[in-house]
Amino acid sequence: MTNKVIIGMSGGVDSSVAAFLLCDAGYEVEGLFMKNWEEDDDEEYCAAAVDLEDAQSVCNQLNIPLHTVNFSSEYWDRVFNNFIKEYKAGRTPNPDIVCNKEIKFRAFLDYAMNLNADFIATGHYVDKSEKENCVYLLKGMDQNKDQSYFLHSLDQSQLKYTLFPLGKLEKSKVRNLAKAKNFNVHDKKDSTGICFIGERKFKEFLKNYIPAQAGNIVTTEGDIIGSHEGVMYYTIGQRQGLGIGGKQNLPEEPWYVVDKNIKNNDLIVAQGHDNQALYHSIVITQEIHWINDNPPVHTFNLKAKIRYRQPDQTCSIKEISNHAHEVKFKDPQWAITPGQSVVFYQDNICLGGAVIEDRKI
Repeated sequence: MTNKVIIGMSGGVDSSVAAFLLCDAGYEVEGLFMKNWEEDDDEEYCAAAVDLEDAQSVCNQLNIPLHTVNFSSEYWDRVFNNFIKEYKAGRTPNPDIVCNKEIKFRAFLDYAMNLNADFIATGHYVDKSEKENCVYLLKGMDQNKDQSYFLHSLDQSQLKYTLFPLGKLEKSKVRNLAKAKNFNVHDKKDSTGICFIGERKFKEFLKNYIPAQAGNIVTTEGDIIGSHEGVMYYTIGQRQGLGIGGKQNLPEEPWYVVDKNIKNNDLIVAQGHDNQALYHSIVITQEIHWINDNPPVHTFNLKAKIRYRQPDQTCSIKEISNHAHEVKFKDPQWAITPGQSVVFYQDNICLGGAVIEDRKI
């Protein structure tokens, strides 16, 4: 009996090639286009319409059906509300991680199972393996495209029923396959921006949900050198958009956001990419999500990353109170950002991760 797979079709090159590979492998394949955001302008509506048209074109070429579903309500409740809550608290959340956990691998998985699917599939650049009834999430072979960082919050049941056809391919190979199949998306640019919301003028987008609250831009020495519209609109390590430029009697080096004083509504800045105020060795997290349910046997010589595409960094983990953990890096890390995630690895296995609550020197 042929296994039925429903693949999430975004209208991009990755999901298109993943669908082709599944068909080529003999699966019974159906596509699913997810709408997860109610467009509020003509430009965004057109972008979503183009994506749907591209997804339908590829499905027509592969001779597979394409379902469409609207998960906007689920996205708002499970992803976007938390996104806004985090920004209001002055943190910088990563909605892609929550979106994967709650929409792409939960709402989508539930929907697919109701359509009698055996598996779902996506175009993520990750792989998986199974051993002794345990599913392991592995890095994608293309280290420049590996997306395990964004999938670290998945659990065993989600991974068990998911296929990742692109796990052993490089992006260049994927584009070549798309071109060879005459997919019109073979040279379509990769999507960026907020998960399912797309590219936006970010500060202006946030203003629709979080009112501006002007305050001072303050140096680490306590000098007021400018003003901001709201600390929630900025992130640690940000250089662009500060509007403070060169200052008399100060070096010409660029300014960077190094901290936020939420209580006083101050944005703290310092000069120079390598300013010590941007470096910390310790990350504080709450409960860590372990993909395989249990922490690794040894937590003193792990690897971790605090942002996508960062090279793995050596660290150790210590529980400091009930559910709270201290992650200590061998080398100080640049621009550790509360609200983002620290993700742990052992060789090419993604072990899990946690949201960054705080950082210490």
